[in-house]
Amino acid sequence: MTAEGHEHPAAHPLTTGDPPPGRPPAQERGRHRRQALTTAAAELLHEGGFASVTHRAVARRAHLPLAATTYYFTSREELLTEAFALLVAGELAALRAATTGPDPFGALLRTAQADRPRQLGLWELYVQAGRDPALQPVARAWTDGYGEILADALRTTGHNPAPDGIRLVAALLNGLWLEQLVEERPHSHEETRALLGRTLAMLESAG
Repeated sequence: MTAEGHEHPAAHPLTTGDPPPGRPPAQERGRHRRQALTTAAAELLHEGGFASVTHRAVARRAHLPLAATTYYFTSREELLTEAFALLVAGELAALRAATTGPDPFGALLRTAQADRPRQLGLWELYVQAGRDPALQPVARAWTDGYGEILADALRTTGHNPAPDGIRLVAALLNGLWLEQLVEERPHSHEETRALLGRTLAMLESAG
């Protein structure tokens, strides 16, 4: 039994026997339903943050029965972890695609200032990872992925700081990003670029 009083999926499969003609096999349908639930949870995180992800809301968004959430996920925490991973993967993919152009830092700054609810959901989950060990590997994947994208952007623009320098630049950009989101304190691209330029100059002179 799960914490919410439902049996584990293995105890009562939703489908048995051969599927009717024209229907996909049960295993394939299960993958589609699990993915639909994960996507629905990620969308709710995007729109309303951590508190908006309830079993009922996820099932409604995925157009599936309420029982499906506890059938495919042993707990809300498991569902949140997979949704967070999906949100992080999408954010990193968007950042990587945006920074392949001629102005990677401009793309980073524009992305950080766009779609405020999505960014708030991402950072809310990042902070929640400090309380939930299951979320910590996903938070590390975000940090590591962002650092790799930033390192590539730096190399593209002729800079090649050491790993600790990349962490310093990431901390600067993320700090400004959070100010923008949480305090709605506007930073112009010119101000941020000036801070970034001074930071890179200090790193290069110290190296």
